[in-house]
Amino acid sequence: MDLFGLILTLFFYFFTVDSKPTGEHLRNMDSFIRAVQQVEDSNPGLSPLALLRALRRTAGHDDEMTIHFLGASNNVTEAEFLETAILNASSFSFFDKAIHHIVTDYGEERGVVLAQDGTTVALAPLLLGIESGVKATMEGTTDDGLFPLTLGRTLGLSFLSLQDIPPSHRLGPNGCWDNMERPKVFKLSRPATLATDAIINGGMDGAILGLRLSNLSSSGQLQSLSNILKGYYSFSLHVGQGLDAMTGHVSPKRRELSKSMLESLDLQSQVMETLSLVWKLEKTEWIAQDTGVGKAVADGLQVFVHKYWDCPQIISRCQWGAKASQGTPVPLSLPLQFLYVHHTYEPSAPCLSFKNCSRNMRAMQRFHQEDRGWNDIGYSFVVGSDGYVYEGRGWNQLGTHTRGRNSVGYGVSIIGDYTSTLPSRHAMDLLRHRLVKCAVDGGGLTANFTIQGHRQVVNYTTCPGDAFFAEIRSWEHFRE
Repeated sequence: MDLFGLILTLFFYFFTVDSKPTGEHLRNMDSFIRAVQQVEDSNPGLSPLALLRALRRTAGHDDEMTIHFLGASNNVTEAEFLETAILNASSFSFFDKAIHHIVTDYGEERGVVLAQDGTTVALAPLLLGIESGVKATMEGTTDDGLFPLTLGRTLGLSFLSLQDIPPSHRLGPNGCWDNMERPKVFKLSRPATLATDAIINGGMDGAILGLRLSNLSSSGQLQSLSNILKGYYSFSLHVGQGLDAMTGHVSPKRRELSKSMLESLDLQSQVMETLSLVWKLEKTEWIAQDTGVGKAVADGLQVFVHKYWDCPQIISRCQWGAKASQGTPVPLSLPLQFLYVHHTYEPSAPCLSFKNCSRNMRAMQRFHQEDRGWNDIGYSFVVGSDGYVYEGRGWNQLGTHTRGRNSVGYGVSIIGDYTSTLPSRHAMDLLRHRLVKCAVDGGGLTANFTIQGHRQVVNYTTCPGDAFFAEIRSWEHFRE
C-alpha cells in the first residue's frame, strides 16, 4: 500500500474505531503518562521528538510563534510521519482533549491535569518546553524559544489584556477539582486570565525540563517522554528526609527550580522581546515607544515574582478536602505583628506526599471541630514535608491556635512531633524563609514581626517540641 492509501486507511480508522487508552476520563498526570507510554510501546523506535511533534499536531498547537521556534509539527521524516499518523488514528480523541487548553464560559479549565503532588498543570506549555529542549539536543540547535513558549508569551499577553485591573489580578486564578481521587472537572475560583495558575505551573515545569534536556551532551542520553514525565511527577520521598534527600528535578521544587534557572534573565527584556515577536508574526503593529506597555509588563512581572517565586505553593482547602467552617469567619486586621510556631504532635510522623498530608489535614480539622468544639481547623497554615504549605484559616481569618494571641499573629504548624528530632530542612525553610517573605511582601506581617514558639505565650504546652524550639531560637525575628 502506498503512503496515500495508508493515510486514507488511517483516516477511515480514526472516524470509525473508538480506541481509547485506559483511564482517559480521569484528568490526572498518571493517566496521561500511561497513555503516552502506550503509544511508545506500540511504536518501537519512535523518537521523543517525533512523539512530541505528533502530540502538538494532535492538539492543534501550530501557531506562528511555535512554528517560528520549533518548526511545523509535520516536519518529520516519512517513516516518523507514518508512526505519528498511527498515533493520531488510535489516540487522537484522548490526547486532543487532554492537551488542548480552554476555559469555558462556566469557568471550567480544560487541558489541565492533576499531578500526584496535588497541583494542577496545563499540558500545552509543559510539552512545548520539553520539545524545545529535546529539539536542541537531538538537532544541535539552540533553545531560544524555551522562555517565550513556556512563560513569556502567556505572561506578556496576560499583562496587556488586563491593564485596567489591579496587577494582582492579572495572573491566575487557581481552582478546585470535582473529585481529588477521580478528577474530571476543574473549576476556577474567579474569571480566568490568559495565565491561570495551571498554565504557569505547566510553563515553569516546561522551562525546568526543557533546560535540563537542552543541556544533555548527546541525543543518546535522552529518555522516552513517559520516563521524563515519570521522573519529574512520579517519585517517592524517604521518611525523615523528605525533599532534603531529593537532588533531582521534581515537581514540588518547581518554584525554587524555575527561579534559580530563570531569575538571571532580564525578564522585562525577555517578555518585551517576546511581545515584539508576537506582534511581528501576527502582523500586528507594535509602537515601541508606548511606555504603557513597558509599565504593564514591569507591574505584572513584580506580581509574578512575588506570587510564583517568592511565595510557596499553598494547597487550598478544597484541594485537601476541608469541610466548611461551622461558624462565621472573623476577619483579621492586617498586618499582624507575630508569627507563632507549632508542631502538630499528632499526627506525629512527617507527611511525605499530598495524599498523606491531605489525610492529616482532614484528621486535624475533624479533631478541632468535633473534639475541641472549634469552628474550623485552628492553624492559619500547616507545613508538610512534601514540599507544600497547606491552607488552614488562611491569611485573612482569625484562627484558634495560640490562646489569647489569635488576633495578633498567624499560627503555623509543621506536621509531626519534633520533641527529639527536627523537621526536614526543606520544611523549615518553607516556613522560615518562603512563607514569611510572602506574608511580609503581601501585607500580612509587619516588616519587624516577631517569631515565637507556642510555649512562650501559653504556659501549659511544650509545643513546638524541644528540638524544634531550640532551632527556632536561632532564627531571625525570634524574640525571647
